[in-house]
Amino acid sequence: MNLKRVVVTGLGSLTPIGNDVATTWQAMLAGVSGAGLITRFDAENFRCKIACEIKGFDPLEYFDRKECRKMDPFTQYGLIASEQAIKDSGIDDEKDKRRIGVIWGSGNGGVLTFQEEIRDYVASGNIPRFSPFFCTRMISNICAGQISIKHGFRGPNFCTVAACASSAIAISDAFNLIRLGKADVIVAGGSEAAVTECSIGGFGSMQALSFRNDDPQTASRPFDRDRDGFVLAEGAAAIILEELEHAKARGAKIYAELTGCGLSADAYHITASHPEGQGAYDAMLAAIEESGMPIDAVDHINTHGTSTPIGDISEPKAIARLFGDHAAKINLNSTKSMTGHLLGAAGSVEAIATILAIKENIVPPTINHFNDDPSIEPLNFTFNHAVKRDIHFALSNAFGFGGHNVCLAFRKYE
Repeated sequence: MNLKRVVVTGLGSLTPIGNDVATTWQAMLAGVSGAGLITRFDAENFRCKIACEIKGFDPLEYFDRKECRKMDPFTQYGLIASEQAIKDSGIDDEKDKRRIGVIWGSGNGGVLTFQEEIRDYVASGNIPRFSPFFCTRMISNICAGQISIKHGFRGPNFCTVAACASSAIAISDAFNLIRLGKADVIVAGGSEAAVTECSIGGFGSMQALSFRNDDPQTASRPFDRDRDGFVLAEGAAAIILEELEHAKARGAKIYAELTGCGLSADAYHITASHPEGQGAYDAMLAAIEESGMPIDAVDHINTHGTSTPIGDISEPKAIARLFGDHAAKINLNSTKSMTGHLLGAAGSVEAIATILAIKENIVPPTINHFNDDPSIEPLNFTFNHAVKRDIHFALSNAFGFGGHNVCLAFRKYE
């Protein structure tokens, strides 16, 4: 089969360090932290009191009150990020919308809606008076549906749910459908609005979160000796993937080419990554092999790097084993040090960072590094300051609870 080539023609994002792509990217290069004390609810009685929240966001600037009542914030965020990407690419002007799809990822979906409805139900004395919008606000697939409804896109439309790998898998699925000729264009990405009592409480009880409440901005410390967990974040990111000849025919600008996607399972533990990073190794190797590139062609990897004690050890092990002597020449980073961990939306946010690193030939920093950890492979982590270098081929890693691993391989379009 003659597989088609897939390129990136539009970007959109709403993150804790910027309400669009340009602002987010400049904040990344400057090493800005998006963390702070939680304002979404009263966290006084919670052990974790910090998160990376979106700033200066008013849904009524984007939607009327009637629309807001029908949508959980995770859907609102997804519609805003996808609107930016669609406008950036110009695909909304396309006539044949049967060939445009939407594949969206979310690990938690409408968790705030679920929490509020159950709270109201219990407070009412268990009187079953649920909102008619309860189910359609809550279900994880609804954002993909809302994006297609708004823009009339009638191609493949579904949701991927794989914890923190969700939106990276959405991008992978979109890549494969376009390569097979099932669609010309797909809006791919993910969104989360999980800064809620039940999410902070649940992840906190697992000891997965940072409890550095006295210093929120330095709490996300990927690969640092004193890391103590991730900082939960909210937001969304969208990427327009397009078949190359279709993009060229309409004169679209091209950010980069997506050349390979590797998927694997740790088959090890429900939350802990494989101690030797076996699943990460398998996913990276598969993405590189599908790209048809040699191992030593990789210039940069945006790591999963969550700031957790175990995960930040296993991923560098996998990189060191896969790349051998070349590993020292790869600029690694973790943009979660700035954005926090957007759960199911993280993969799409970090894919955009990887795409722009290739386009601009600069690697954003891993901030909040104070002390080396002797248990971590001594690799080139791009600590604390952005680094300019030629980047032709780069990887973006996303891993999720359950052992889900995804690696996306992007190449400079020439």
